[in-house]
Amino acid sequence: MRFGILGPLRVGGGEATVTAGRDRIVLAMLLLRAGRVVSTEELVDAVWEERPPATARAQLQICVSRLRQRFALLGLPAETIVTDPAGYGIRVEPDDLDAEVFARGVETARAAAAGGRVADARRHYRAALALWRGPALAGVPARSVRRRAQTLDEQRLAVLEECVDVELRLRRAADLVDELTENVERHPLRERLRGQLMLALSALGRQADALAVYREGRRIYADELGIEPGAALQELHQRVLAGDLALGGSETRAATPVRALPRAISDFTGRQQTVARLVKEIEQDGVRVHLVDGMAGSGKTTLAVQVATALGERFPDAQLFVDLHGHSERSPLSTAAAVATLLRQLGVPAERVPVDLADRLAMWRSELAGRRAVVVLDNAADAAQVVPLLPNGPDCLVLITSRRRLIGLDGGRPSSLPVLDADEAVELLARVAGAERVWAEPDAAAEVARRCGHLPLALRLAGARLAHRPRWRVADLAERLATAADPLAELTAGERSVARAFALSYEQVAPAAQRVFRLIGLHPGARVDNRVAAALADLSLPEAQDALDDLVDAHLVEEVEPGRYGLHDLIREYGRTLGADRDTAAERRAALERLLEYHLQAALAIARVMELPGNGHLFDLPEPARPDLVAAVAPLGRPWFDENGAALLALIRLAEVEGFPRYCWQLARACWKAHFDGGHLDELVEAHTIGLRAARALQDDEAVAMTLNYLASAHFRRARFAEAVRLTEASVEVYRRLGRRHALRNSLNNLGTAYSHNGDHRRAIETYAAATQLARELDEAAALANVLNNTALSLLLWGRYDEALEVSRRHLVLARETGDFRQLSQAVGHVAMARHRLGHRGPARRLLHVALRLKRRAANRYGEGEVLNEIGVLEREAGFPDRAAARHRTALAAMTDAGDVIGQCASRNLLARAILDQGDVSSALDLHRRVLTDATRLGARYEQARALDGMARCLRYTDSDQARRYANRAVALFRQIESPDRWATEELLAGLG
Repeated sequence: MRFGILGPLRVGGGEATVTAGRDRIVLAMLLLRAGRVVSTEELVDAVWEERPPATARAQLQICVSRLRQRFALLGLPAETIVTDPAGYGIRVEPDDLDAEVFARGVETARAAAAGGRVADARRHYRAALALWRGPALAGVPARSVRRRAQTLDEQRLAVLEECVDVELRLRRAADLVDELTENVERHPLRERLRGQLMLALSALGRQADALAVYREGRRIYADELGIEPGAALQELHQRVLAGDLALGGSETRAATPVRALPRAISDFTGRQQTVARLVKEIEQDGVRVHLVDGMAGSGKTTLAVQVATALGERFPDAQLFVDLHGHSERSPLSTAAAVATLLRQLGVPAERVPVDLADRLAMWRSELAGRRAVVVLDNAADAAQVVPLLPNGPDCLVLITSRRRLIGLDGGRPSSLPVLDADEAVELLARVAGAERVWAEPDAAAEVARRCGHLPLALRLAGARLAHRPRWRVADLAERLATAADPLAELTAGERSVARAFALSYEQVAPAAQRVFRLIGLHPGARVDNRVAAALADLSLPEAQDALDDLVDAHLVEEVEPGRYGLHDLIREYGRTLGADRDTAAERRAALERLLEYHLQAALAIARVMELPGNGHLFDLPEPARPDLVAAVAPLGRPWFDENGAALLALIRLAEVEGFPRYCWQLARACWKAHFDGGHLDELVEAHTIGLRAARALQDDEAVAMTLNYLASAHFRRARFAEAVRLTEASVEVYRRLGRRHALRNSLNNLGTAYSHNGDHRRAIETYAAATQLARELDEAAALANVLNNTALSLLLWGRYDEALEVSRRHLVLARETGDFRQLSQAVGHVAMARHRLGHRGPARRLLHVALRLKRRAANRYGEGEVLNEIGVLEREAGFPDRAAARHRTALAAMTDAGDVIGQCASRNLLARAILDQGDVSSALDLHRRVLTDATRLGARYEQARALDGMARCLRYTDSDQARRYANRAVALFRQIESPDRWATEELLAGLG
């Protein structure tokens, strides 16, 4: 072992290898927390205590540096001490530190003892104890070190006591007397050691010496503490007097097995994996304290009893159970009352149960000593209620259930119990209500289970209702649960109800947490965070987080991922019912307005960063009422929208229902960019349709115009160009009437794009010209760049390639001047496309590859697909259809990611042309046909025409008549939209004769 702390500090096999006092303190602190980071503040406090110098951090670094140098001289790795932003840590291997070797040895010994292998247990205990060379870290006087070292010393004594218990069972009393006598002299107040010495002496027939040990202890307790010995020691004294310990001590006690567990239910359903895991951890890992927490009605008690019953053969001496009433209509059971109940279950007569709590607990531990027992402490209020009841030694298993997470219970392994999965829930319903009846209506049964939230208590109550109403169909109960004003009222049977179970949990949390719980039911989303809670309850972020933590501990909310919280459906319903009963309508409306205002301000702050300069305008708002919440959200950017998208749409719906019309259109506009770029077009349409109704109800013409403009964008993206034109024309008309020139310029730009894609290029160019003029008059360089970009694309589609090249070059110059990287990538791409169509293939190829890099750097997936398609056409024209097909496939993936359905049609049409040139006529024809179907559904006439042209080319040599019909249809469509592509199709048609 390289390091030793079980005695004087040892490094590399020697106790004097680190001599500087401060270095020894630092190293001791690191080794006491091996494998973890010790903060700089803790180390400074340990070294200098109350009076650290101003240079403490620098001096601490010097200490660490000296330690590293010393380690290097001893052949230890340089990275043994690690530096962390928070402080320092020490990295040790499993066998490097004697304290860790000791802990593993003790764990092995306890497991052997629990398995009845007492000889093996003794060997492992003694090997672990042999590692001790004296008091832990002797010679390091710092208070912080001494506190932690005393804990190690206490652990050694406790392990020694466990070892002595094992050795007494092996009848090795003669070997123990000297060691026990020495330790009792050192630790005269440890009753367990004194009692073990009395047992060893009695086992050797030295009852008089055993009685003398007791008398000496009694005198010390009286002189130093002013108390009598504990009940266990007093009882041991009486047994020595009676002479019933001479033949081997406590092993001679005949104990009748105790069976005090409740009956395990016969219809226990699900949880098989959980039961198997717990049993494995107990049997193989030696875990002796298990904490089972979960929400009310999740089946914690049932699970604990099931596990305890399954382990009956392993713990045959006693199976005990006590309801601590931590969450019930009764007051929580006191420690004294709980231990009295357990003692009576063990057969201790009431008159023998000590009055004093300490004596009562001593008797409890004494009664369990040597027994292999399982103890279920059910329905605990908190850790403080159960800690005194935990037995010593490795032979007892304790299963604790609670609705709260029992933080602070050292040594316990926690298991949070979720609700059942869907299949388990239906199975439980079938077992309670009758299998034949439930399986006859599987869909209705699944709906009842879903309405019960897969919660075992709710399912049992629902099943009980069905069982007592044989004429009901399962579908009848499902309908009642779906339509009831208060669904929780349907989940009641006698005195048992889901609502009452929830109420007991609710009443245990602080008033501030209760208020947050009632208010978060107003939030329509599936998840909330501390910012939402702070907005609703008008609390600071730390106060909101404290309330949420309290609710998590009480299992009223669940932390589904770090910082994100969810409510079980039934608990959400319970919270809403509570809120309606206990909060006034004005309080609830004020909370809802705070919620809407927070989301609006947050969405607007992020949208201002996301939206391109010159790409429209956002409305202004007063300074946020909660700048702290907005500041916490703004850096999150687009991922905040991704995470809260469903909730934002639900809030827009809620704002309309609850009469907050301003928030309807403003939230819709603030979410536009996230919806549009993310391809969430259904959400965009719904949000802006609600917003349009609200703006018209407010008679706010500017809001109407803005909402029309952005609603049109969804129809444009879906290739419903005529509808996009209608909406944008209406927006332009309102803006003209209002004289809103900035907004008018934006809508004119959008209208030009709608005209262009609808095949009306002449009107598109006229409209772009008007938008360009306005942008120049308003001196809006970014907006002008955007209009020039769209103008160039329209000219390309119209076949005006020289003009497109000229506009694209002007766009490129402007993009360089403004430094707009995205516009620069667009301009380069359009210059390349114009030069390609003008026959400048070499320069076009080079520019396209530049544009591709720029668009990828800008994360512009649509633009990337557009450029890839253009490169693919160049490859096909150069006689490389294989390379062309690969380009078009990659373009199709980009267009799919961008959610652009027209772009997808374009990519597939061009891919089909490449496949045709590869010689696969059948696949090319099939792909063109599928594009024709999609483009016809979308009303995308250009892609319809290109699909028909491609189909004609596929059939030109095998079915010239059908090819001619397809080509004629293509020419007609190309003429409608004034596309220059008609010339190539007319040439094909002429060749068909």
